[in-house]
Amino acid sequence: MVASKMVAKEAIPLLTTHRMGRFELSHRVRATKGGLLIAEATGVSATAQGYAETPGIWTQQQVDAWKPIVDAVHRKGALFFCQLWHVGRVSTNDFQPDGQAPISSTDKQIMPDAESGMVYSKPRQLQTDEIPLIVDDFRRAARNAIEAGFDGVEIHGAHGYLLEQFMKDSSNDRTDEYGGSLENRCRFAVEVIDAIVNEIGADRVGIRQIPHGLLPFRKAFNGTFIAAGGYDREEGNKVVADGYADLVAYGRIFLANPDLPKRFELDSPLNKYNSNTYYTQDPVIGYTNYPFLEGSNAE
Repeated sequence: MVASKMVAKEAIPLLTTHRMGRFELSHRVRATKGGLLIAEATGVSATAQGYAETPGIWTQQQVDAWKPIVDAVHRKGALFFCQLWHVGRVSTNDFQPDGQAPISSTDKQIMPDAESGMVYSKPRQLQTDEIPLIVDDFRRAARNAIEAGFDGVEIHGAHGYLLEQFMKDSSNDRTDEYGGSLENRCRFAVEVIDAIVNEIGADRVGIRQIPHGLLPFRKAFNGTFIAAGGYDREEGNKVVADGYADLVAYGRIFLANPDLPKRFELDSPLNKYNSNTYYTQDPVIGYTNYPFLEGSNAE
């Protein structure tokens, strides 16, 4: 989809072009031709898992399984980044190798989730000499992602998972060089970033942070900034026009509207999404087949 001078009028901010490092985007909305798609969170090792049926990228079998998926995205004309994560203590012994305790910055256990009823296992605090091994897991996963054909990776550094467990004083009670001061608490995240950048290049690497209050980071960072978290057309246009973000990530409404950029261009009504179809092992239900606009397609 061409982002400039659509339907003989000036393009809205979301549909203007953007250069992201080595990559040229034809609009600022994820996925579709000329756009950017970021995969769901993908485990970097066997200890990174905390949820059922989530993908990984630490084995050759997983790399080979990703290849046709990446190829399909590229055939649609989109760029594709793999989001790398480690859940840390957001896990249970059942998800860990040989039923071991989940690893974290701390041995403090997460309180049970009242809404889902999930009871997390007591984690094991990583020894200082073990941390470089976890950093190397991220490095190796990034290399695997490039081998699978991904254009780059996004490191998951938010939402209470391992990197944020190290960064937050509420979940980091360490007394070594990875705890205490803000600089020390950020050391693990910086080491992960450095290892991945050295492995695949800085222009292929991003990191996910807090969903709101990004302005201080925006002012300190010269690269592409992506905002995410329930944005609609109006708010997405506003943050791009105001310079708060370069790109806006859409998830739920993109699932329900495979031609979302076209709908944004025409300011057309959106299909309503059905969250009950997001995560299910039922092959009959799966994702709902949402309709396109008449005469429209996902490109």
